Amino acid sequence: MSAARATVAVVRSERAPLVDTLHEWVTTVDHKRLGILYIIYALLFLAFGGIEAIIIRIQLIRPHNTFVSPQVFNRMFTMHGTTMIFFAAMPLVFGFANYLVPLMIGARDTAFPRLNAFSFWLTAFGGLLLYFSFLGGNGLYGAGNAPDVGWFAYAPLTSRTFSPGHSTDFWILALLLSGIGSMGTAINIAATVLCMRCPGMTLGKMPLLAWLNFTMAGLVILSMSPLTAAQLMLLVDRYLGGHFFDVQAGGSAVLWMHFFWIFGHPEVYVLAIPAFAFASEIIPVFSRKPIFGYPVMVAATLAIGFISMSVWAHHMFTVGMTSAGNTFFVLSTMAIAVPTGIKIFNWLATIWGGKVQYRTPMLFCVAFLFQFLIAGLTGIMLAAAPFDWQLSGSYFVVAHFHYVIVGGILFTIFGAFYYWFPKMSGRMYNEALGKVHFWLFTAGFHLTFDFMHVPGVLGMPRRIYTYEPGRGWDIWNLVITIGVLFQAVATLVFLGNLLWSKLWGKVAGSDPWDGWTLEWSTASPPPAYNFPSLPEVRSRRPLWDLKHPEDPDWHYE
Repeated sequence: MSAARATVAVVRSERAPLVDTLHEWVTTVDHKRLGILYIIYALLFLAFGGIEAIIIRIQLIRPHNTFVSPQVFNRMFTMHGTTMIFFAAMPLVFGFANYLVPLMIGARDTAFPRLNAFSFWLTAFGGLLLYFSFLGGNGLYGAGNAPDVGWFAYAPLTSRTFSPGHSTDFWILALLLSGIGSMGTAINIAATVLCMRCPGMTLGKMPLLAWLNFTMAGLVILSMSPLTAAQLMLLVDRYLGGHFFDVQAGGSAVLWMHFFWIFGHPEVYVLAIPAFAFASEIIPVFSRKPIFGYPVMVAATLAIGFISMSVWAHHMFTVGMTSAGNTFFVLSTMAIAVPTGIKIFNWLATIWGGKVQYRTPMLFCVAFLFQFLIAGLTGIMLAAAPFDWQLSGSYFVVAHFHYVIVGGILFTIFGAFYYWFPKMSGRMYNEALGKVHFWLFTAGFHLTFDFMHVPGVLGMPRRIYTYEPGRGWDIWNLVITIGVLFQAVATLVFLGNLLWSKLWGKVAGSDPWDGWTLEWSTASPPPAYNFPSLPEVRSRRPLWDLKHPEDPDWHYE
Protein backbone atom coordinates (compact mmCIF):
# COMPACT_ATOMS: atom_id res chain seq x y z
CA MET A 1 0.00 0.00 0.00
CA SER A 2 2.81 2.39 0.89
CA ALA A 3 4.61 1.50 -2.33
CA ALA A 4 1.46 2.35 -4.34
CA ARG A 5 1.14 5.68 -2.55
CA ALA A 6 4.79 6.42 -3.25
CA THR A 7 4.26 5.62 -6.94
CA VAL A 8 1.23 7.96 -7.12
CA ALA A 9 3.23 10.69 -5.39
CA VAL A 10 6.06 10.30 -7.91
CA VAL A 11 3.62 10.46 -10.84
CA ARG A 12 1.99 13.57 -9.38
CA SER A 13 5.34 15.23 -8.82
CA GLU A 14 6.32 14.47 -12.41
CA ARG A 15 3.04 15.80 -13.78
CA ALA A 16 2.87 18.90 -11.60
CA PRO A 17 5.20 21.05 -13.73
CA LEU A 18 3.15 20.28 -16.84
CA VAL A 19 -0.10 21.06 -15.04
CA ASP A 20 1.37 24.26 -13.62
CA THR A 21 2.61 25.33 -17.05
CA LEU A 22 -0.78 24.66 -18.61
CA HIS A 23 -2.48 26.60 -15.81
CA GLU A 24 -0.10 29.55 -16.33
CA TRP A 25 -0.86 29.71 -20.06
CA VAL A 26 -4.63 29.34 -19.64
CA THR A 27 -4.83 32.05 -16.98
CA THR A 28 -2.16 34.38 -18.37
CA VAL A 29 -2.70 38.09 -18.92
CA ASP A 30 0.84 38.62 -20.32
CA HIS A 31 0.51 40.21 -23.76
CA LYS A 32 3.35 38.06 -25.15
CA ARG A 33 1.79 34.77 -24.10
CA LEU A 34 -1.60 35.89 -25.35
CA GLY A 35 0.00 36.83 -28.66
CA ILE A 36 1.50 33.36 -28.95
CA LEU A 37 -1.84 31.77 -28.02
CA TYR A 38 -3.52 33.79 -30.79
CA ILE A 39 -0.86 32.62 -33.26
CA ILE A 40 -1.04 28.93 -32.30
CA TYR A 41 -4.83 29.06 -32.41
CA ALA A 42 -4.72 30.73 -35.84
CA LEU A 43 -2.26 28.12 -37.21
CA LEU A 44 -4.62 25.35 -36.07
CA PHE A 45 -7.54 26.93 -37.91
CA LEU A 46 -5.32 27.71 -40.89
CA ALA A 47 -4.80 23.95 -41.14
CA PHE A 48 -8.56 23.33 -40.90
CA GLY A 49 -9.30 25.93 -43.58
CA GLY A 50 -6.55 24.50 -45.78
CA ILE A 51 -8.02 21.00 -45.57
CA GLU A 52 -11.41 22.40 -46.56
CA ALA A 53 -9.82 24.20 -49.53
CA ILE A 54 -8.18 20.96 -50.67
CA ILE A 55 -11.54 19.17 -50.51
CA ILE A 56 -13.11 21.96 -52.61
CA ARG A 57 -10.35 21.79 -55.22
CA ILE A 58 -10.35 17.99 -55.43
CA GLN A 59 -14.08 18.14 -56.14
CA LEU A 60 -13.43 20.61 -58.99
CA ILE A 61 -10.35 18.89 -60.42
CA ARG A 62 -12.41 17.38 -63.26
CA PRO A 63 -15.96 17.59 -64.68
CA HIS A 64 -18.75 15.51 -63.14
CA ASN A 65 -16.64 14.64 -60.11
CA THR A 66 -18.37 13.01 -57.12
CA PHE A 67 -15.64 13.27 -54.49
CA VAL A 68 -18.14 14.91 -52.10
CA SER A 69 -21.88 15.51 -52.26
CA PRO A 70 -23.30 18.96 -53.12
CA GLN A 71 -24.34 19.43 -49.48
CA VAL A 72 -20.84 18.67 -48.19
CA PHE A 73 -19.35 20.96 -50.84
CA ASN A 74 -21.53 23.85 -49.66
CA ARG A 75 -20.48 23.19 -46.08
CA MET A 76 -16.79 23.03 -47.01
CA PHE A 77 -17.13 26.28 -48.97
CA THR A 78 -18.85 28.03 -46.05
CA MET A 79 -16.47 26.73 -43.42
CA HIS A 80 -13.39 27.51 -45.51
CA GLY A 81 -14.28 31.16 -46.01
CA THR A 82 -15.47 31.70 -42.44
CA THR A 83 -12.46 29.93 -40.95
CA MET A 84 -9.82 31.69 -43.00
CA ILE A 85 -11.16 35.20 -42.38
CA PHE A 86 -12.43 35.06 -38.79
CA PHE A 87 -10.39 32.30 -37.17
CA ALA A 88 -7.07 32.23 -39.05
CA ALA A 89 -6.24 35.62 -40.61
CA MET A 90 -7.67 37.90 -37.90
CA PRO A 91 -6.17 35.94 -34.96
CA LEU A 92 -2.81 35.96 -36.75
CA VAL A 93 -2.69 39.74 -37.08
CA PHE A 94 -4.07 40.14 -33.54
CA GLY A 95 -1.41 37.75 -32.26
CA PHE A 96 1.46 39.70 -33.78
CA ALA A 97 -0.10 43.00 -32.66
CA ASN A 98 -0.48 41.72 -29.10
CA TYR A 99 3.08 40.49 -28.98
CA LEU A 100 4.87 43.35 -30.74
CA VAL A 101 3.06 46.63 -30.12
CA PRO A 102 3.86 46.94 -26.37
CA LEU A 103 7.47 45.91 -26.99
CA MET A 104 7.91 48.37 -29.86
CA ILE A 105 6.50 51.32 -27.94
CA GLY A 106 8.49 50.54 -24.78
CA ALA A 107 5.54 49.43 -22.62
CA ARG A 108 5.40 46.73 -19.96
CA ASP A 109 2.03 45.37 -21.15
CA THR A 110 -1.15 46.38 -22.89
CA ALA A 111 -3.45 48.99 -21.39
CA PHE A 112 -6.05 46.39 -20.27
CA PRO A 113 -4.39 42.98 -19.68
CA ARG A 114 -7.56 41.29 -18.36
CA LEU A 115 -9.62 42.54 -21.30
CA ASN A 116 -6.87 41.19 -23.53
CA ALA A 117 -7.23 37.69 -22.09
CA PHE A 118 -11.04 37.87 -22.13
CA SER A 119 -10.99 38.91 -25.81
CA PHE A 120 -8.75 36.01 -26.77
CA TRP A 121 -10.89 33.41 -25.06
CA LEU A 122 -14.07 34.82 -26.60
CA THR A 123 -12.50 34.47 -30.04
CA ALA A 124 -11.20 30.99 -29.23
CA PHE A 125 -14.60 29.75 -28.01
CA GLY A 126 -16.22 31.25 -31.11
CA GLY A 127 -14.04 29.13 -33.38
CA LEU A 128 -14.60 26.02 -31.29
CA LEU A 129 -18.36 26.60 -31.35
CA LEU A 130 -18.30 26.85 -35.14
CA TYR A 131 -16.50 23.51 -35.43
CA PHE A 132 -18.75 21.77 -32.91
CA SER A 133 -21.33 21.95 -35.71
CA PHE A 134 -19.47 19.10 -37.43
CA LEU A 135 -20.55 16.78 -34.63
CA GLY A 136 -24.31 17.19 -35.15
CA GLY A 137 -26.79 16.30 -37.84
CA ASN A 138 -26.18 13.29 -40.06
CA GLY A 139 -22.69 12.43 -38.88
CA LEU A 140 -19.15 13.23 -39.92
CA TYR A 141 -19.50 11.77 -43.41
CA GLY A 142 -22.04 14.44 -44.28
CA ALA A 143 -20.07 17.14 -42.44
CA GLY A 144 -22.54 17.01 -39.56
CA ASN A 145 -24.64 20.11 -39.14
CA ALA A 146 -21.99 22.55 -40.35
CA PRO A 147 -23.32 25.79 -41.90
CA ASP A 148 -23.89 25.72 -45.65
CA VAL A 149 -25.03 29.29 -46.46
CA GLY A 150 -21.69 30.67 -47.66
CA TRP A 151 -19.34 32.77 -45.56
CA PHE A 152 -21.45 35.81 -46.60
CA ALA A 153 -24.75 34.18 -45.51
CA TYR A 154 -26.98 36.07 -47.92
CA ALA A 155 -30.69 36.36 -47.09
CA PRO A 156 -33.01 34.56 -47.65
CA LEU A 157 -30.65 31.54 -47.47
CA THR A 158 -30.38 32.13 -43.72
CA SER A 159 -34.12 32.16 -43.02
CA ARG A 160 -35.61 29.16 -41.23
CA THR A 161 -37.47 28.29 -44.42
CA PHE A 162 -34.24 27.57 -46.30
CA SER A 163 -32.03 26.75 -43.28
CA PRO A 164 -34.37 24.95 -40.88
CA GLY A 165 -31.78 23.29 -38.62
CA HIS A 166 -29.21 24.83 -36.32
CA SER A 167 -26.32 25.07 -38.77
CA THR A 168 -26.86 28.80 -39.38
CA ASP A 169 -27.23 29.33 -35.62
CA PHE A 170 -23.75 27.90 -35.08
CA TRP A 171 -22.44 30.36 -37.67
CA ILE A 172 -24.25 33.34 -36.10
CA LEU A 173 -23.21 32.61 -32.51
CA ALA A 174 -19.61 31.82 -33.45
CA LEU A 175 -19.24 35.13 -35.26
CA LEU A 176 -21.00 37.02 -32.47
CA LEU A 177 -18.50 35.72 -29.92
CA SER A 178 -15.46 36.29 -32.11
CA GLY A 179 -16.74 39.73 -33.14
CA ILE A 180 -17.08 40.90 -29.53
CA GLY A 181 -13.62 39.48 -28.82
CA SER A 182 -12.17 41.27 -31.83
CA MET A 183 -13.62 44.59 -30.72
CA GLY A 184 -12.18 44.09 -27.24
CA THR A 185 -8.73 43.43 -28.71
CA ALA A 186 -9.02 46.46 -30.99
CA ILE A 187 -9.96 48.76 -28.10
CA ASN A 188 -6.99 47.43 -26.15
CA ILE A 189 -4.53 48.01 -29.02
CA ALA A 190 -5.77 51.54 -29.59
CA ALA A 191 -5.60 52.40 -25.87
CA THR A 192 -2.12 50.88 -25.60
CA VAL A 193 -0.78 52.94 -28.49
CA LEU A 194 -2.34 56.16 -27.21
CA CYS A 195 -1.56 55.81 -23.51
CA MET A 196 1.35 53.41 -22.93
CA ARG A 197 4.21 54.81 -25.03
CA CYS A 198 7.56 55.15 -23.27
CA PRO A 199 9.08 58.57 -22.50
CA GLY A 200 10.09 60.46 -25.62
CA MET A 201 8.07 58.33 -28.03
CA THR A 202 5.77 60.87 -29.62
CA LEU A 203 3.33 59.82 -32.31
CA GLY A 204 5.86 61.06 -34.88
CA LYS A 205 8.54 58.72 -33.50
CA MET A 206 6.42 55.58 -33.22
CA PRO A 207 7.42 52.57 -35.33
CA LEU A 208 5.24 52.17 -38.40
CA LEU A 209 4.00 48.84 -37.07
CA ALA A 210 2.44 50.63 -34.10
CA TRP A 211 0.90 53.31 -36.32
CA LEU A 212 -0.57 50.78 -38.72
CA ASN A 213 -1.96 48.53 -36.00
CA PHE A 214 -3.54 51.58 -34.38
CA THR A 215 -5.31 52.28 -37.70
CA MET A 216 -6.30 48.63 -37.96
CA ALA A 217 -7.81 48.75 -34.47
CA GLY A 218 -9.96 51.73 -35.43
CA LEU A 219 -11.20 49.88 -38.51
CA VAL A 220 -12.11 46.81 -36.44
CA ILE A 221 -14.19 48.91 -34.05
CA LEU A 222 -16.01 50.64 -36.92
CA SER A 223 -16.56 47.58 -39.13
CA MET A 224 -17.29 44.80 -36.63
CA SER A 225 -20.14 46.75 -35.02
CA PRO A 226 -22.45 46.61 -38.09
CA LEU A 227 -21.75 42.89 -38.52
CA THR A 228 -22.52 42.20 -34.86
CA ALA A 229 -25.74 44.19 -35.17
CA ALA A 230 -26.69 42.25 -38.31
CA GLN A 231 -26.08 38.93 -36.53
CA LEU A 232 -28.44 39.97 -33.75
CA MET A 233 -31.05 41.07 -36.30
CA LEU A 234 -30.72 37.69 -38.01
CA LEU A 235 -31.31 35.88 -34.73
CA VAL A 236 -34.42 38.03 -34.18
CA ASP A 237 -35.64 37.09 -37.67
CA ARG A 238 -35.07 33.39 -37.09
CA TYR A 239 -36.53 33.03 -33.58
CA LEU A 240 -38.48 36.11 -32.47
CA GLY A 241 -40.64 36.80 -35.51
CA GLY A 242 -38.61 39.70 -36.86
CA HIS A 243 -38.62 40.57 -40.55
CA PHE A 244 -35.47 42.63 -41.07
CA PHE A 245 -34.41 40.49 -44.04
CA ASP A 246 -37.76 38.90 -44.96
CA VAL A 247 -38.80 40.45 -48.29
CA GLN A 248 -42.33 39.00 -48.19
CA ALA A 249 -43.01 40.76 -44.88
CA GLY A 250 -41.55 44.12 -45.90
CA GLY A 251 -37.91 43.47 -45.04
CA SER A 252 -34.96 43.64 -47.42
CA ALA A 253 -32.46 40.99 -48.48
CA VAL A 254 -30.26 43.78 -49.84
CA LEU A 255 -30.15 45.27 -46.33
CA TRP A 256 -28.20 42.20 -45.19
CA MET A 257 -25.76 42.72 -48.07
CA HIS A 258 -25.16 46.31 -46.99
CA PHE A 259 -24.60 45.28 -43.38
CA PHE A 260 -22.31 42.43 -44.33
CA TRP A 261 -20.16 44.28 -46.84
CA ILE A 262 -19.82 47.41 -44.72
CA PHE A 263 -17.89 44.97 -42.58
CA GLY A 264 -16.58 42.77 -45.38
CA HIS A 265 -14.57 45.24 -47.39
CA PRO A 266 -12.99 47.20 -44.52
CA GLU A 267 -12.11 43.72 -43.24
CA VAL A 268 -9.75 43.36 -46.21
CA TYR A 269 -7.87 46.39 -44.91
CA VAL A 270 -8.09 45.12 -41.32
CA LEU A 271 -5.88 42.31 -42.63
CA ALA A 272 -3.92 44.28 -45.23
CA ILE A 273 -2.81 47.17 -43.00
CA PRO A 274 -0.99 44.86 -40.52
CA ALA A 275 0.54 43.16 -43.57
CA PHE A 276 1.76 46.59 -44.70
CA ALA A 277 3.16 47.03 -41.17
CA PHE A 278 5.20 43.83 -41.44
CA ALA A 279 6.61 44.89 -44.80
CA SER A 280 7.39 48.36 -43.43
CA GLU A 281 9.51 46.87 -40.63
CA ILE A 282 11.19 44.04 -42.56
CA ILE A 283 12.12 45.78 -45.83
CA PRO A 284 14.19 48.60 -44.25
CA VAL A 285 16.17 46.19 -42.04
CA PHE A 286 17.11 43.90 -44.93
CA SER A 287 17.76 46.86 -47.24
CA ARG A 288 19.99 48.49 -44.59
CA LYS A 289 18.16 51.78 -45.18
CA PRO A 290 15.53 53.71 -43.21
CA ILE A 291 11.98 53.58 -44.52
CA PHE A 292 11.49 56.08 -47.32
CA GLY A 293 8.92 58.80 -46.57
CA TYR A 294 7.81 57.92 -43.03
CA PRO A 295 5.30 60.82 -42.76
CA VAL A 296 3.80 59.95 -46.15
CA MET A 297 3.48 56.29 -45.13
CA VAL A 298 1.56 57.30 -42.00
CA ALA A 299 -0.68 59.67 -43.98
CA ALA A 300 -1.33 57.01 -46.64
CA THR A 301 -2.31 54.52 -43.94
CA LEU A 302 -4.81 56.91 -42.38
CA ALA A 303 -6.20 57.69 -45.85
CA ILE A 304 -6.68 53.97 -46.54
CA GLY A 305 -8.48 53.58 -43.22
CA PHE A 306 -10.77 56.51 -43.96
CA ILE A 307 -11.58 55.64 -47.59
CA SER A 308 -12.04 51.92 -46.87
CA MET A 309 -15.26 52.69 -45.00
CA SER A 310 -16.83 54.04 -48.20
CA VAL A 311 -16.14 51.30 -50.76
CA TRP A 312 -18.27 48.36 -49.55
CA ALA A 313 -20.99 48.45 -52.21
CA HIS A 314 -18.65 47.69 -55.10
CA HIS A 315 -19.56 44.13 -54.07
CA MET A 316 -23.15 45.02 -55.01
CA PHE A 317 -22.96 46.49 -58.51
CA THR A 318 -25.23 43.68 -59.76
CA VAL A 319 -28.08 44.16 -57.25
CA GLY A 320 -29.68 47.15 -58.96
CA MET A 321 -28.43 50.21 -57.10
CA THR A 322 -28.97 53.62 -58.67
CA SER A 323 -26.48 54.96 -61.21
CA ALA A 324 -25.48 57.67 -58.71
CA GLY A 325 -24.79 55.01 -56.08
CA ASN A 326 -22.76 52.94 -58.52
CA THR A 327 -20.77 56.01 -59.56
CA PHE A 328 -19.93 56.93 -55.96
CA PHE A 329 -18.60 53.45 -55.18
CA VAL A 330 -16.68 53.29 -58.46
CA LEU A 331 -14.90 56.53 -57.60
CA SER A 332 -14.22 55.63 -53.96
CA THR A 333 -12.88 52.21 -54.95
CA MET A 334 -10.51 53.75 -57.47
CA ALA A 335 -9.51 56.46 -54.99
CA ILE A 336 -8.26 53.94 -52.43
CA ALA A 337 -5.67 52.78 -54.95
CA VAL A 338 -3.85 56.12 -54.61
CA PRO A 339 -2.59 55.78 -50.99
CA THR A 340 -1.96 52.10 -51.60
CA GLY A 341 0.16 52.96 -54.63
CA ILE A 342 2.07 55.52 -52.54
CA LYS A 343 3.02 52.75 -50.13
CA ILE A 344 4.30 50.51 -52.92
CA PHE A 345 6.47 53.32 -54.27
CA ASN A 346 7.83 54.00 -50.77
CA TRP A 347 8.79 50.35 -50.27
CA LEU A 348 10.47 50.26 -53.67
CA ALA A 349 12.32 53.51 -52.87
CA THR A 350 13.50 51.94 -49.60
CA ILE A 351 14.93 48.95 -51.48
CA TRP A 352 16.44 51.12 -54.24
CA GLY A 353 20.13 51.62 -53.62
CA GLY A 354 20.13 49.55 -50.45
CA LYS A 355 22.43 46.69 -49.53
CA VAL A 356 19.65 44.13 -49.87
CA GLN A 357 19.98 40.84 -47.98
CA TYR A 358 17.68 38.21 -49.43
CA ARG A 359 16.96 36.28 -46.26
CA THR A 360 13.64 34.43 -46.04
CA PRO A 361 11.64 37.34 -44.49
CA MET A 362 12.82 39.65 -47.27
CA LEU A 363 11.98 37.12 -50.00
CA PHE A 364 8.38 36.96 -48.79
CA CYS A 365 8.16 40.77 -48.72
CA VAL A 366 9.57 41.14 -52.24
CA ALA A 367 7.04 38.59 -53.52
CA PHE A 368 4.34 40.51 -51.64
CA LEU A 369 5.24 43.73 -53.51
CA PHE A 370 4.80 42.09 -56.91
CA GLN A 371 1.68 40.12 -56.04
CA PHE A 372 -0.11 42.90 -54.21
CA LEU A 373 0.48 45.14 -57.22
CA ILE A 374 -1.23 42.56 -59.47
CA ALA A 375 -4.07 42.21 -56.96
CA GLY A 376 -4.52 45.98 -56.97
CA LEU A 377 -4.65 46.12 -60.74
CA THR A 378 -7.37 43.47 -60.95
CA GLY A 379 -9.16 45.33 -58.16
CA ILE A 380 -9.17 48.50 -60.25
CA MET A 381 -10.60 46.46 -63.14
CA LEU A 382 -13.43 45.24 -60.90
CA ALA A 383 -14.01 48.79 -59.65
CA ALA A 384 -15.40 49.61 -63.09
CA ALA A 385 -19.11 48.80 -62.78
CA PRO A 386 -19.64 47.49 -66.37
CA PHE A 387 -16.62 45.16 -66.09
CA ASP A 388 -17.73 44.02 -62.65
CA TRP A 389 -21.23 43.39 -63.97
CA GLN A 390 -19.84 40.79 -66.36
CA LEU A 391 -17.44 39.05 -63.96
CA SER A 392 -18.96 39.59 -60.49
CA GLY A 393 -20.31 36.05 -60.25
CA SER A 394 -17.25 34.38 -61.82
CA TYR A 395 -14.01 32.80 -60.67
CA PHE A 396 -12.18 35.97 -61.74
CA VAL A 397 -13.34 37.58 -58.49
CA VAL A 398 -12.24 34.52 -56.51
CA ALA A 399 -8.79 34.83 -58.09
CA HIS A 400 -8.62 38.56 -57.30
CA PHE A 401 -9.70 38.08 -53.69
CA HIS A 402 -7.17 35.31 -53.07
CA TYR A 403 -4.46 37.34 -54.76
CA VAL A 404 -5.06 39.97 -52.06
CA ILE A 405 -5.48 37.64 -49.08
CA VAL A 406 -2.86 35.02 -49.96
CA GLY A 407 -0.50 36.80 -52.34
CA GLY A 408 -0.47 39.99 -50.30
CA ILE A 409 -1.40 39.32 -46.71
CA LEU A 410 -0.34 35.71 -46.08
CA PHE A 411 3.05 36.25 -47.72
CA THR A 412 3.90 39.10 -45.35
CA ILE A 413 2.60 37.07 -42.40
CA PHE A 414 5.04 34.31 -43.36
CA GLY A 415 7.76 36.96 -43.55
CA ALA A 416 6.75 38.17 -40.07
CA PHE A 417 6.97 34.63 -38.71
CA TYR A 418 10.54 34.27 -39.89
CA TYR A 419 11.55 37.80 -38.86
CA TRP A 420 10.22 37.70 -35.29
CA PHE A 421 10.55 33.96 -34.64
CA PRO A 422 14.01 34.50 -33.04
CA LYS A 423 12.51 37.07 -30.67
CA MET A 424 9.56 34.89 -29.69
CA SER A 425 11.44 31.59 -29.35
CA GLY A 426 15.06 32.56 -28.67
CA ARG A 427 16.08 30.34 -31.60
CA MET A 428 16.96 30.98 -35.23
CA TYR A 429 14.88 29.30 -37.91
CA ASN A 430 16.44 27.03 -40.54
CA GLU A 431 17.26 29.29 -43.51
CA ALA A 432 17.38 26.45 -46.05
CA LEU A 433 13.95 25.15 -45.04
CA GLY A 434 12.65 28.73 -45.06
CA LYS A 435 13.69 29.18 -48.68
CA VAL A 436 12.23 25.79 -49.65
CA HIS A 437 8.97 26.96 -48.10
CA PHE A 438 9.14 30.24 -50.00
CA TRP A 439 9.78 28.77 -53.44
CA LEU A 440 7.27 25.92 -53.05
CA PHE A 441 4.57 28.25 -51.80
CA THR A 442 5.27 30.88 -54.47
CA ALA A 443 5.12 28.27 -57.23
CA GLY A 444 1.87 26.85 -55.83
CA PHE A 445 0.35 30.29 -55.38
CA HIS A 446 0.97 31.29 -58.99
CA LEU A 447 -0.15 27.93 -60.38
CA THR A 448 -3.43 28.32 -58.50
CA PHE A 449 -4.36 31.97 -58.61
CA ASP A 450 -2.75 33.15 -61.84
CA PHE A 451 -4.61 30.51 -63.79
CA MET A 452 -7.82 30.91 -61.80
CA HIS A 453 -8.43 34.19 -63.65
CA VAL A 454 -8.77 32.29 -66.95
CA PRO A 455 -11.85 30.11 -66.25
CA GLY A 456 -13.40 33.20 -64.65
CA VAL A 457 -13.06 35.15 -67.89
CA LEU A 458 -14.36 32.07 -69.74
CA GLY A 459 -17.54 32.15 -67.64
CA MET A 460 -16.96 29.65 -64.82
CA PRO A 461 -19.33 30.67 -61.99
CA ARG A 462 -18.31 31.06 -58.37
CA ARG A 463 -19.62 28.56 -55.78
CA ILE A 464 -20.09 25.90 -58.44
CA TYR A 465 -20.17 22.26 -57.30
CA THR A 466 -19.46 20.58 -60.64
CA TYR A 467 -19.46 21.47 -64.34
CA GLU A 468 -19.93 20.04 -67.80
CA PRO A 469 -16.88 19.01 -69.86
CA GLY A 470 -15.92 20.86 -73.04
CA ARG A 471 -16.36 24.42 -71.78
CA GLY A 472 -12.65 25.19 -71.70
CA TRP A 473 -12.39 24.96 -67.91
CA ASP A 474 -11.07 21.40 -67.53
CA ILE A 475 -7.30 21.92 -67.87
CA TRP A 476 -7.37 25.13 -65.83
CA ASN A 477 -9.09 23.45 -62.88
CA LEU A 478 -6.55 20.63 -62.99
CA VAL A 479 -3.64 23.10 -62.86
CA ILE A 480 -5.34 25.13 -60.10
CA THR A 481 -5.72 22.03 -57.91
CA ILE A 482 -2.10 21.00 -58.48
CA GLY A 483 -1.07 24.46 -57.26
CA VAL A 484 -3.11 24.00 -54.09
CA LEU A 485 -1.21 20.78 -53.37
CA PHE A 486 2.09 22.67 -53.78
CA GLN A 487 0.87 25.20 -51.22
CA ALA A 488 -0.14 22.42 -48.83
CA VAL A 489 3.32 20.82 -49.00
CA ALA A 490 4.96 24.23 -48.52
CA THR A 491 2.85 24.87 -45.43
CA LEU A 492 3.92 21.53 -43.96
CA VAL A 493 7.56 22.54 -44.57
CA PHE A 494 6.85 25.84 -42.77
CA LEU A 495 5.29 24.14 -39.75
CA GLY A 496 8.12 21.60 -39.66
CA ASN A 497 10.67 24.43 -39.75
CA LEU A 498 9.03 26.17 -36.79
CA LEU A 499 8.96 22.96 -34.74
CA TRP A 500 12.53 21.91 -35.65
CA SER A 501 13.90 25.38 -35.02
CA LYS A 502 12.17 25.72 -31.66
CA LEU A 503 13.71 22.43 -30.51
CA TRP A 504 17.14 22.47 -32.15
CA GLY A 505 17.66 25.89 -33.76
CA LYS A 506 20.73 28.00 -33.12
CA VAL A 507 20.45 30.38 -30.15
CA ALA A 508 19.37 33.73 -31.59
CA GLY A 509 20.54 36.33 -29.11
CA SER A 510 18.67 39.54 -28.45
CA ASP A 511 19.28 41.22 -31.85
CA PRO A 512 20.05 38.76 -34.67
CA TRP A 513 19.07 41.20 -37.46
CA ASP A 514 20.97 44.26 -36.15
CA GLY A 515 17.63 46.05 -35.97
CA TRP A 516 16.73 49.40 -34.47
CA THR A 517 13.32 49.12 -32.85
CA LEU A 518 12.90 48.51 -29.13
CA GLU A 519 11.84 44.85 -29.21
CA TRP A 520 15.43 43.95 -30.21
CA SER A 521 16.84 45.68 -27.11
CA THR A 522 15.49 43.07 -24.70
CA ALA A 523 16.17 39.36 -24.30
CA SER A 524 14.87 36.68 -26.66
CA PRO A 525 12.28 35.68 -25.59
CA PRO A 526 11.57 38.80 -23.54
CA PRO A 527 11.04 38.57 -19.77
CA ALA A 528 7.56 38.99 -18.31
CA TYR A 529 8.22 42.66 -17.53
CA ASN A 530 9.68 43.38 -21.03
CA PHE A 531 12.18 46.04 -19.92
CA PRO A 532 14.11 46.37 -16.61
CA SER A 533 13.38 50.09 -16.81
CA LEU A 534 11.29 52.00 -19.31
CA PRO A 535 13.44 53.13 -22.24
CA GLU A 536 13.69 56.73 -23.38
CA VAL A 537 13.39 57.49 -27.08
CA ARG A 538 14.89 60.39 -29.01
CA SER A 539 14.39 59.24 -32.63
CA ARG A 540 12.47 56.78 -34.77
CA ARG A 541 15.32 54.22 -34.54
CA PRO A 542 16.31 54.26 -30.86
CA LEU A 543 18.26 51.01 -30.77
CA TRP A 544 20.32 51.88 -33.84
CA ASP A 545 21.18 55.27 -32.33
CA LEU A 546 22.54 53.54 -29.23
CA LYS A 547 24.60 51.08 -31.24
CA HIS A 548 25.86 53.50 -33.92
CA PRO A 549 25.95 57.06 -32.57
CA GLU A 550 28.72 57.87 -35.03
CA ASP A 551 26.56 57.24 -38.13
CA PRO A 552 24.94 60.55 -39.19
CA ASP A 553 23.05 58.93 -42.09
CA TRP A 554 20.92 56.97 -39.65
CA HIS A 555 20.41 59.46 -36.87
CA TYR A 556 17.96 62.32 -36.79
CA GLU A 557 15.58 63.84 -34.34
